[in-house]
Amino acid sequence: MSVDGVKVADIVAVNNLKHAWQFVLENVEYPVDYPFICRINRLVDGDNLIIKAGFLRNMSVSIGGTTWKPDLPIEAQIKEQLDDIRCIESPTERAITLMLYIIRKQIFLDGNKRTAMLAANAEMIASGCRVITVPIEKQCNFTALLVSFYESGDMIDIKKFIYDECIDGIDFQQTITQNDKPEEGPKFGGLC
Repeated sequence: MSVDGVKVADIVAVNNLKHAWQFVLENVEYPVDYPFICRINRLVDGDNLIIKAGFLRNMSVSIGGTTWKPDLPIEAQIKEQLDDIRCIESPTERAITLMLYIIRKQIFLDGNKRTAMLAANAEMIASGCRVITVPIEKQCNFTALLVSFYESGDMIDIKKFIYDECIDGIDFQQTITQNDKPEEGPKFGGLC
């Protein structure tokens, strides 16, 4: 079934992303922990797109572009590793590490990249940083680096790429004078 050439499942997927973004923006004061990430995935893959959305996967998955396969996720291990990531001081480093961890761990049956990107951006937004987004013209490079990361587990190259090419937006951190007036307006640049 389709609506003007667009599959209903695609419309549901876009609507789910909208709801997931609303959740992230309405809950920036909450830690991006295991329950938060599960809730994002439930929103991303809900409405009957994926069975057991928001719950750990209990079967093997394949990843396009590589023969590498992630181990089955173990809840206690994931919670511990997420706690370790939350201890990273730099918000940008923490967000990128979180994103890559979720992507490679393949915690859920589907929607791991979307969930990871939303969780990372929740970290960025909560810290007053810009957002992570992969520009369309950089997606081939990102995918190649992602496949290499899947296979090696080495984050160095893909982290540098994300830091250099995929962080966008306005830096709203301003210097306030004694009169509570901004010394300068919003500026572009300046990562957290």
